[in-house]
Amino acid sequence: MTDNNAKMINQLRALVLLTQTEEQIARTRISQARTDAVRRELTQNADNAAARSLEITEQLRALGGVPDVVTPVVGRLSAVLKATFEQTTSVEEALLQDLQLEHQLLDRATYLKVLAETAGETQTRRLAEKLVEAHSATVEWLTVVLAEEALGGPAALQPTPVQKVAGGVARAVNAPVRFWANTVNNAVDTVRHAGEETSDRFSAVGDRASAFTGAVRETLTVGRAASLRRAEQIAQREGNDDAAQAARAAREELGDVTADELPIKGYDSMSVQDAVKAIKQLKTPHDINVVIRYEETHKNRSNVASAAQTQLAALAKEAVGVSK
Repeated sequence: MTDNNAKMINQLRALVLLTQTEEQIARTRISQARTDAVRRELTQNADNAAARSLEITEQLRALGGVPDVVTPVVGRLSAVLKATFEQTTSVEEALLQDLQLEHQLLDRATYLKVLAETAGETQTRRLAEKLVEAHSATVEWLTVVLAEEALGGPAALQPTPVQKVAGGVARAVNAPVRFWANTVNNAVDTVRHAGEETSDRFSAVGDRASAFTGAVRETLTVGRAASLRRAEQIAQREGNDDAAQAARAAREELGDVTADELPIKGYDSMSVQDAVKAIKQLKTPHDINVVIRYEETHKNRSNVASAAQTQLAALAKEAVGVSK
């Protein structure tokens, strides 16, 4: 066995392992699909990965290699472990890990292609070229999905309940509303312990903190949506534009906006065809996201939601320099 042949066999064995992992991950992602179109795409991706795994195994045999019966089991185990551990991370971190896997598959397939060309192994080269094409497309897709998330929109994949919590914690730490509340609390604590402020100033800060706490307690009793609306009103009254915007953004993310607040006038009375046409005219991620959340919450028309997702994906492709 030549050195090149041994290297090709080693790469094929590694590709089988990684492809098995890829297939299982794609199947776990199906339940996270936001739309039927994405669900079908993920199902097809998983089926294609299974087919690639068989092709790689056949080529491994053709080169005189012995397929590793343990490899598929290890691949599935790797996917299960990944799915388990990623629950403690946000969905974007999980997707970045998926992207890392695809890059490794792409790099190994590219290396295999060069090895096959050097050794004059036509069948292996053709297989490697097929793998390069497939993984290049998946890398591009994942890059666009991450760009959609970066633009603030609902990505093609929804986070699991645990990932929503993980992502929510990160956002809460940096939210203007949280910053405002912490600022008030820190001011009160500093005055109490340092004793350097006048009693009048302490009283003013304390009153502000009490009023804020009272408002929160009051609004939480009437539900989340009403709480956000009330928080927005309080922030506007207090002249805190950042806090008001944060409350409004939270409402928009929940789909808790009225038809009058949508960027498309007369949206509620539009047919599916007219709504899709209007959505295609939207040019900012924010406007598209507001419509997607509203549609999912109030109307749930799959064709309209898919059209909005496609428009967002177009903006994401532009952001990352991917040709349409």
